[in-house]
Amino acid sequence: MGSLINPKSLPFLEHPGPIPFAHRGGAGDFPENTLPAFRNAIELGYKHLETDVHLTKDGKVVAFHDESLDRVTDHSGKISDFTLNEISQIQIGGSEKIPTLLELLESFPEAKINIDPKSDNVVFPLIELLQTTNSISRVCVGSFSDKRIKQIRSSLGSQLCVSAGPKSVMKFLAEKYTFSFSRFNYHCLQVPQRSGPVKIVTKDFVERAHAKGLQVHVWTIDDPNEMHELLDLGVDGLMTDETSTLKDVLLERNDWWN
Repeated sequence: MGSLINPKSLPFLEHPGPIPFAHRGGAGDFPENTLPAFRNAIELGYKHLETDVHLTKDGKVVAFHDESLDRVTDHSGKISDFTLNEISQIQIGGSEKIPTLLELLESFPEAKINIDPKSDNVVFPLIELLQTTNSISRVCVGSFSDKRIKQIRSSLGSQLCVSAGPKSVMKFLAEKYTFSFSRFNYHCLQVPQRSGPVKIVTKDFVERAHAKGLQVHVWTIDDPNEMHELLDLGVDGLMTDETSTLKDVLLERNDWWN
């Protein structure tokens, strides 16, 4: 069976070569998920940004990876326990504000944004925000929660780019051995290169995905040798913290199109 819509017809996936994604804006260069990080990626020529979203106590969608503030700020506690006004006083890396998703969408209107909803309570505010800002066609949603992906896809329709959730990835992997052919309702497989000792992204994996009309995006790849290895396999996109490194690799391969 085919996907809901041909991935090649989705604006988010339109790109003449492998898609470079600035993971959390390029966390190797600037504090992660901050406007300076995203701005640096845009200035390098990136068209695709990747971020994560949580919901504040007063229902605002913010670009932030962790459930708690502890790792990257000088505060502690859950994002969901703070209002946006309180969040605005907290700095990442001692210097940068936590942006809202709306700020990110408005600051970089030409950018395409890969979004990972990190909690159940952010799902419907995210849906509403993407609808009210008319941003559906410039977004791809991926998550470790199949339920969240299903909820968002059901609300926003087939024009939204959707990555396979963990259960869908497992079914895709299993089809090689079970010879079953399940219907898929996603457009890309956004996966790590390996899971523990098991290598996920192989030549066979990429070829089977392409045979089904699916793109393969791999995260989070910061080593140039691994970048070359995966690009040689034919993957369709790489997510990296090291935005300058990935750009250099793609330039070397004549695959930098931005």
